[in-house]
Amino acid sequence: MTIDMSQFYEVFFDESEELLAEAERLLLGLDVAEPDNEDLNAIFRAAHSIKGGAATFGFSDMAEITHVLENLLDKIRKNEMALTAEHVDAFLAAKDVLEMELDGHRNATEVDQEQVANVKTVLKSLSEAGNVEVKPVPTVDNPVPEAVAEVKQAEVEQEAPAAVAQSTAPVANVPDGMTVFDVALPEVTEKDLKNLKEELELLGDVTSRQQGNGRHVIRLTTDSSQDDIISICSFILDPNDLVITTPSTDAEVSTESAPVVAGEPEKQEAKAVIGTETPLAAKDRVKVEEEVGYGLFAEDGKDDVEEGYGFFAPFTPHKDATKATLIGDDTPVSAEATANQVESVAAVSVTKTEEKSNKTRREGDKPGAVETTSIRVGVEKVDQLINLVGELVITQAMIDQRVSALDPVQHEKLINSVTQLTRNTRDLQESVMSIRMMPMDFVFSRFPRMVRDLATKLNKKVEFVTEGATTELDKGLIERIVDPLTHLVRNSVDHGVELPEARKAARKSETGRLTLSAAHKGGSIVIEVTDDGAGLNRDKLLAKAKSNGLDVSESMSDSEVFGLIFAPGFSTAEVVTDVSGRGVGMDVVKRNIAAMGGSIEIRSALGFGTTISIALPLTLAILDGMSVSLGESLYVLPLNLIVETMQPKMEDIKTVTSAGLMVHVRGEYLPIIPLYALFNQDTEITHPTEGVLVIIEAEGKKAALFVDSLVGQQQVVIKSLETNFKKIQGISGATIMGDGSVALIIDVPTVIKMGQSNIKEGAYA
Repeated sequence: MTIDMSQFYEVFFDESEELLAEAERLLLGLDVAEPDNEDLNAIFRAAHSIKGGAATFGFSDMAEITHVLENLLDKIRKNEMALTAEHVDAFLAAKDVLEMELDGHRNATEVDQEQVANVKTVLKSLSEAGNVEVKPVPTVDNPVPEAVAEVKQAEVEQEAPAAVAQSTAPVANVPDGMTVFDVALPEVTEKDLKNLKEELELLGDVTSRQQGNGRHVIRLTTDSSQDDIISICSFILDPNDLVITTPSTDAEVSTESAPVVAGEPEKQEAKAVIGTETPLAAKDRVKVEEEVGYGLFAEDGKDDVEEGYGFFAPFTPHKDATKATLIGDDTPVSAEATANQVESVAAVSVTKTEEKSNKTRREGDKPGAVETTSIRVGVEKVDQLINLVGELVITQAMIDQRVSALDPVQHEKLINSVTQLTRNTRDLQESVMSIRMMPMDFVFSRFPRMVRDLATKLNKKVEFVTEGATTELDKGLIERIVDPLTHLVRNSVDHGVELPEARKAARKSETGRLTLSAAHKGGSIVIEVTDDGAGLNRDKLLAKAKSNGLDVSESMSDSEVFGLIFAPGFSTAEVVTDVSGRGVGMDVVKRNIAAMGGSIEIRSALGFGTTISIALPLTLAILDGMSVSLGESLYVLPLNLIVETMQPKMEDIKTVTSAGLMVHVRGEYLPIIPLYALFNQDTEITHPTEGVLVIIEAEGKKAALFVDSLVGQQQVVIKSLETNFKKIQGISGATIMGDGSVALIIDVPTVIKMGQSNIKEGAYA
């Protein structure tokens, strides 16, 4: 049986996208002066994983970039090269190129080869800048005493590897056919040490001792080879951190051991270790280093004819794959790395194949590698499941309606069962809806990079802060909120936060603060973009509005004046740049928010900053609503936009010239919008005192909606009216009620605007 490898392309694309996003997040959070080792390791693992996948699928252009990126990161995390801001910029540029190449393979989009070449050049120059020329490494053919002479100078400046800091004890009697190995371990936990000993006991007799530096040496008497020892240890440790030697017998020690020289303990110890390893061990070590792949990887310069090893079909590279030569391999290594390598050659006879074994180390065994507990499911399957649950909710509502007409005494058991079904249906619905819910971090994570680049371009200092990134929102809304938020964040950096000189003159910190937050409030999610910049200038906005021919007055409230920035073509920017100033965008932002059933408002204080608040429903699929009757028809009002309901008295109703009927509610007068007049529908109830007033609020405006009566509160499944019929002003959708009838869902913000417009025209007179 063979497996078509091309079916895994999409998995690689998705995982690479996630790894690139995570790498960018970590890079933006790095402290250049004192980078966190765990973060560096995580970035390295991301590059390593992408490189491995890209090479597997034949995307050699991606493998080429990630290879040199991996080499640079490896030097930095090993302290062979200091991290600089230039490195971070280069890594972010490489991330952009990898993302572009990923899209090229995934969607057949064009790749900017000039940008790719520029990034390659920068990465290679950084790689070469951190290296120096060194002497050739001595080979194992001449291990003593010339090798010791080469290593002495390095020992003066650098400690000998801790793993070989102690001489091995001689072996008295070794049974025929058995070999004794001393396995010097790096720093390990007690748990790892115990696991290693238990695993190695499967090969033979095991003893262990602790050296003066706190590290352990395990002595194994076995008939197995070093390959077997490496195989077992590699599941817990990095094979390159192991030092495996074959200790000498008593006779060999008496004739070959060197005298201890006072004042030179490091040199003496290094000689002692050299004297205890046999030429056979050195040969085996070379073999092990070259075969860390355990037969699963091809040798250099050789193509593996049967890549699938009987399990996979012979792999044909992706059609977009190109043949490329990896860059970064021809760069000289640093002096510190060379000293380490010379000592390793003198101590354990390791050859230049060390670099190859580094590439095959087990990344899954490193700290931070966690087992995933999630599965990937296509969105279409989730949508299908949600639609089926929606139909189930409708069916359950129909059953409720039928059961409500039965005698509760005669049908007590049936009614109880239906009540239980209702509870279970609601729980099922909430669980299924949660599948489509995604954390806001999915949106927030793309802004730190954008703010950083934009602030640099505008010569501003901006601290970007996110709050409530774990707050969840429906996937459909997540995807649609990205563009509006992008525009708002760019506006805050460009128009809101001042230049450092201006902030200093205003007695503020030179670094501005931009906060992006999300939180649940009632049945909605509220997303806020807040800056501590200059704030909105009311007088300037009014002057600009008048010059644009807009109908404005000094009596307008602050919220109404601030709302002018959402007018098409409205901009207070004095200079048009590639960032903003053309007056295009804010009107589109408001229109997109309204299309999602949300609202947007602005709060600002001159000199202190601005907050733009967006309120959205948690999902577009199911709505908590209040059913109201109008004549023989039913309508549904979103519950989160209802403030209260009331039956007014005659003394609460006032008639205001040019404003129609008003109702006095808790110290304020609200306009009454008769729904029957708005929708031109017949009804016998035409005076507010005969019906019910529903106080609604949207986009900072309140009104009293006049309906016949309240029917009840219920969850409804939203169906698109525009898709199935046509768009109707004041109606956002439709739903199927329990009796099978269709009820229209009222678009509250639009209804308030329609009502105010009709009042001005005297339609309700």
